[in-house]
Amino acid sequence: MKKQMQQGFTLIELMIVVAIIGILASIALPAYQDYTKRAHVTEGLSLAGAAKMGVTEYFADQGVYPTTNAAVGLASSASITGNAVKSVAVGTSGVITITYNTKVENGKNIKMTPTESDGSVKWDCKGGDLSGKYRPSTCR
Repeated sequence: MKKQMQQGFTLIELMIVVAIIGILASIALPAYQDYTKRAHVTEGLSLAGAAKMGVTEYFADQGVYPTTNAAVGLASSASITGNAVKSVAVGTSGVITITYNTKVENGKNIKMTPTESDGSVKWDCKGGDLSGKYRPSTCR
């Protein structure tokens, strides 16, 4: 008699492959979600670029920090929005507050604080109540 060759995979082999794919997916999905939230946070920091420039110019011209968006020539805070950003506001002492929506953490924010150092303005983005795992490494 002729020996019959096996063709295809057995049921147990297929089940093992499906289990491995399930385990990998359960690890990768949360990591991907954190990655997308960090990308949304970066969007907020980009939107704050114009506010940073405005605060820096205002300080260079006036010698004090501005307290409102209007003082630096920006639109109202609620009209500076993005895909994941609710608002970008200039507040007391030139502090810029970036508030996020549900795509990151609803209502949470990053505060960017200016400090004068040898004639230039340096920015610290460690303030605010946004979780550290979503912040860029320079803001942790």
